[in-house]
Amino acid sequence: MLFGASQLPKTDQTENSVKPIYRSRLIRLWALLALMGPGIITSNVDNDAGGITTYSLAGAQYGLALIWSIIPITLILIIVQEMGARMGVVSGKGLSDLIRERFGVKVTFYLMILLVITNLGNTIAEFAGIAASLEIFGISKYLAIPLAIIFLMWLAVKGTYRSVEKVFLAACLFYVAYIAVGFMARPDWIEVVGALVSPTIKFETNFLLMLTGLVGTTIAPWMQFYLQASVVDKGLRVQDLKAVRLDVIVGSIAVSVVAFFIILACASTLYKAGINIEEASQAALALEPLAGKYCTWLFAFGLFNASMFAAAILPLSTSYTICEAFGWESSLDKKFSEAPQFYGLYCFIIFFSGIVILAPNLPLVPIMYISQILNGLVLPVILLFILHIINDKSVMRNFSNGRLFNIVAWISVITLICLSLGTIGLSLFEGLKSLT
Repeated sequence: MLFGASQLPKTDQTENSVKPIYRSRLIRLWALLALMGPGIITSNVDNDAGGITTYSLAGAQYGLALIWSIIPITLILIIVQEMGARMGVVSGKGLSDLIRERFGVKVTFYLMILLVITNLGNTIAEFAGIAASLEIFGISKYLAIPLAIIFLMWLAVKGTYRSVEKVFLAACLFYVAYIAVGFMARPDWIEVVGALVSPTIKFETNFLLMLTGLVGTTIAPWMQFYLQASVVDKGLRVQDLKAVRLDVIVGSIAVSVVAFFIILACASTLYKAGINIEEASQAALALEPLAGKYCTWLFAFGLFNASMFAAAILPLSTSYTICEAFGWESSLDKKFSEAPQFYGLYCFIIFFSGIVILAPNLPLVPIMYISQILNGLVLPVILLFILHIINDKSVMRNFSNGRLFNIVAWISVITLICLSLGTIGLSLFEGLKSLT
């Protein structure tokens, strides 16, 4: 009796003390999740129409030969994105703003021209993806494109940063469709592991161009500007740095997993069947006799979701970048009248890109593929700016790169520069050779 009486209050006390602990942990977890978003969104947008096309072409043309590249690309992506996010939370400024302050208006102006051209080509590719994916479901582009233009304009102009972020995070969830497609393709997993642990490298123009395209579509120049701008727009600060880093890591791994399964699906079906494709929608249709109609529908739905997602983010990234560079107001929490340049540029890019897609006999595949190659060539230039600023104590204070991090970052940048210069050199050599 005494034993039972003495133990009962102790049990109640234990239960009462445990509940606040669990409640406290849930509150901290929820607070952590609330801080996340920019890294996950930025990385996942890279699996856009151009990206899916590039991954599909890589798998269909080279099988599993390039699938190993996803691992080093993921590591480089984490390094690059972490530096951008860190600059945002420490400085409270966007990347183009910092470039203008450190390198002047003239350098910034020419850099902005390059970025606008690249981003415009990418946005046109997104609308091509919207049209192509919905045509698989029997919806004409002359209906799909105008509706997409109206929705995307309304989303940003009428929304706030928080509401737009929720829509973008919801879109990220639908990328699981490509993971399902990868399993439905029934790959030979022993062969896949072999391709991962034994990298294949061919010193051929087309192979290196494809490798550059994979790098350019997974680590794109616009990402560095959008991530930093969205971190600033969300109001994240130094005390949130741990959550921001976790956000970047989760996003980088997620985008690479999706890319891995797209290459895997096309390598296990189209490559083995000897089927040539030129775009992602053709890959979706070609999968039906090989993996079933549900596989085709999932691939097409994934393409639509990715294209709509990126068609919103890319113009938004361009607006952030240009407005920051020239000192104009740039925020989704501002009204149109308060930030006319920001919203005006966003709407113009969407409208122009959508109208271009409605033009007959447009060479969509070259636009989509070349835009990815341009990404790979412009990226090293952006990274050199990032490495200079991230090591500037007047900007980063005590949060600049450490020695080891700098070594890894410089190795990554030098590798990208060598890949880009090597690709340009081989392309010129092949071009001259064909003329002789």
